[in-house]
Amino acid sequence: MTGFTVALVLVVAAVGLLRWRRPAWYWLAFGVTLATLRVLLRYGSVMDACGLTVPPARWRLALARAANRPIPESRPPRILRLLPTRTGLVLRLKLRPGQDAFDIAAASDRLRHSFSMYGVTSRELRSGVVEVRMTGYDVLKRVQMPAVTETRPMRVPVALRQDGSVHYRDYRAIPHALTLGATESGKSVYQRNLVAGLAPMDVALVGIDCKQGVELFPLARRFSALADNPDTAAELLDALVARMADVYQIIRAQQRITVDVPDAEIASDIWDLPDGLRPTPVVVLVDEVAELALYANKEEEKRRDRIITDLVRLAQLGRAAGIYLEICGQRFGSELGKGITMLRAQLTGRTAHRVNDETSANMAFGDISPDAVLAAIQIPAEMRGIAIAGDSSGGWHRIRAPHTSLRQAVNLCNRHADRTPDLPELAPFRPALAGPVAAPVPSAKPSPATA
Repeated sequence: MTGFTVALVLVVAAVGLLRWRRPAWYWLAFGVTLATLRVLLRYGSVMDACGLTVPPARWRLALARAANRPIPESRPPRILRLLPTRTGLVLRLKLRPGQDAFDIAAASDRLRHSFSMYGVTSRELRSGVVEVRMTGYDVLKRVQMPAVTETRPMRVPVALRQDGSVHYRDYRAIPHALTLGATESGKSVYQRNLVAGLAPMDVALVGIDCKQGVELFPLARRFSALADNPDTAAELLDALVARMADVYQIIRAQQRITVDVPDAEIASDIWDLPDGLRPTPVVVLVDEVAELALYANKEEEKRRDRIITDLVRLAQLGRAAGIYLEICGQRFGSELGKGITMLRAQLTGRTAHRVNDETSANMAFGDISPDAVLAAIQIPAEMRGIAIAGDSSGGWHRIRAPHTSLRQAVNLCNRHADRTPDLPELAPFRPALAGPVAAPVPSAKPSPATA
């Protein structure tokens, strides 16, 4: 008996240690089974306690009275599917008549406590069907991206959402985006993940880094053009606007709108063109937009107006020409001068890391969702990399990008340097690289024995 007790204590201690140090392993080994049983056994009573049941239909009441049977109980939403995942459970529910998807969303916090889960979110899939995603542990504490993600042109997996799903940056769905964040908030790591995801794709990367290039120039072998000061940035943006006009001429030449041409073959952007004629898409990354908008004298003011005008033109017209903007900054408000509000209105995607004041959060989400503003100002300072991602539809998610060191990003860009397209319009801005491509340096630090 003593030996059995000791073995039981050791097993319980090992399970507790596993849950503390490796929550993902604990979830896959024990948590998913226990959580599934909890949900199935408690489902009816929890839904009734949360007010998510409806009275029985009148015909059932009449039938019970006629047969002198007990009155049927209230009915919860019907479970269509219960799917365990590597981070939690996915529950698909069929709503009863009279119920609404908002009822499930409003009760998400009560469901989280009742089912003993870490987090619960819901979304409406179609009329009458709601998907409830439950997470068994804090997936953002130690981000581990899935080994396999959905691959699609111009669609980059950049972070993990709080519900355990992958957050994608889809340039064809959301062409332009704004990323805000205070110093040491994780904004640079998010940008590195973007570059790392785009590096293996057939896309031209253009960078504007007015901090003398300290963020983007180490990745120069994968960039078709780079600018490290406002003067060069102004000329580079002029070249991009000229390229946009040339691309539109290519699209016009291929439209051939006649009665014999089906609607599906009429080109309206570069993705409707044949592969042999399609221009290379361009992603423009601006590291600190405030450096482009500030000025100290009349000459700098003229340059600033020229830069902002070009950015607004690219934001308004660049999507069809395959030019996408990724603008980063610490603040992006009207204090940066005229044209900034117009530019911000064109940036559909919004991502806000930790900010220093509520006004900065309002710059990102004030015109989209008040709830997202509240979530952005509640990001703790010690949780670097946590961000709120949303779009103009009002939906938002809490996300965190996996930590990617600068060395890892450099190695990846060097590995895919052969994919860097040579665009004639941007040739004067191609970064000068001395010597051959160096062999990738291991990201891990050498041990003292081998150093």
